[in-house]
Amino acid sequence: MTLGTADLDTIRQPTYTSIQLAAEGSGGGGLTPLLLLLGLGAFTYLILVRPQRNRMKQMQRTQASLTPGAEVMTTAGMYATVVRFDDDSVTLETAPGVHNRYARAAVARIVTSADATDDSDDVISDESTDDEDSDDRTDDDEAPEDASRPQR
Repeated sequence: MTLGTADLDTIRQPTYTSIQLAAEGSGGGGLTPLLLLLGLGAFTYLILVRPQRNRMKQMQRTQASLTPGAEVMTTAGMYATVVRFDDDSVTLETAPGVHNRYARAAVARIVTSADATDDSDDVISDESTDDEDSDDRTDDDEAPEDASRPQR
């Protein structure tokens, strides 16, 4: 069997993988990947970075406006009154005569008089429901004073 010159030319031509063909056919990439990358960056900034930056600025303004006598709520949810503060700490009075020292970053917000009124209304409504429930009990529902001793 003899090979002609046409057969030799087809044997010598290089074979291409699908990746090489795709790279040659793309024509340099275009703007689509660049636009997708910029869109992802803008989305990340708008959804994650900007709101966090605004929360940090608000916390800094709140902590800078602390004054002795102001009622505050800590990040743990405890209400207290500011007694004094330093550069990095604040002393809070949680009950009459009880002073606790906290990091200044622990102050979540300054409580206004409207917030205090709303909180006291919730407590009153909770107490009224407890009183109604206690009237419905009978003597049989009460637990014995010392449950560890057997009844006689």
